[in-house]
Amino acid sequence: MKIIRFAAVVLLFLSAAGFTECYKPVTNSGLPKSIKTIAVPAFQFEAAGARYRVESRFTEAVTKEIIRRGRGLKVQGSTENADAVVEGTIRNFNFSGVLLDREGRARVYEVTVVVAVTIRDLKANKILYDNQNFIFRDSFEFSDDPRSFFNEEDPAVERIARAFAESVVSTIVNGLGVKEGK
Repeated sequence: MKIIRFAAVVLLFLSAAGFTECYKPVTNSGLPKSIKTIAVPAFQFEAAGARYRVESRFTEAVTKEIIRRGRGLKVQGSTENADAVVEGTIRNFNFSGVLLDREGRARVYEVTVVVAVTIRDLKANKILYDNQNFIFRDSFEFSDDPRSFFNEEDPAVERIARAFAESVVSTIVNGLGVKEGK
């Protein structure tokens, strides 16, 4: 019995020793250590059919998310004296009915936003991350009762902006795949 216990302990130890490189917790930002200040200038809007303040909502959401999760990164609106910049362009904004009621009126709408985002190291003059096709969707429902009507488009855009910001900042915080010194 002692031999079986000893063999089990040795086997457990050897198994654990073989996996030491498999799990490495994320402890630092994915940005190079030299980046302390990140600029988030106002996003641009290229899409046809401009919606009120869509680009400012996305800019604000990214700024707030970096402040919330950026592990000490300073955030500013201009690139002056910044170490890196997050540049964004809203390439497409679509608002359409996807489910009709009995009378043929749209009851459920879907908002789809396509955003191009680039994260650039201003000191090293190189692109750290580039995705020209971030796609976010959200849907919302209109009430049957006109007395309780509430336009859900604005809250839907806010939710999409937050989801986009969480994704971008997760990319920054959890790693961009950029190694310093390369």
